[in-house]
Amino acid sequence: MQYEWILDVLSDLKSFAQGNGLPALAEQLGDTAIVAAGEISRLSEDWIGGQAPDAGKVATVRWGTSGVENA
Repeated sequence: MQYEWILDVLSDLKSFAQGNGLPALAEQLGDTAIVAAGEISRLSEDWIGGQAPDAGKVATVRWGTSGVENA
């Protein structure tokens, strides 16, 4: 998907924040990932006429991943 990389970046930033004593930032990044996934899903539905080809994949926001898993 065209915008899936945004979710990966947000996940990496959240993992960094969690691992470096920035809990408020980590929480905000989690909320931001939810908003991003919703908007990406909405855009996908607009493009395909109601059925996003990767709708399940877009809605999957990876919580609690570590930087090691994303490396």
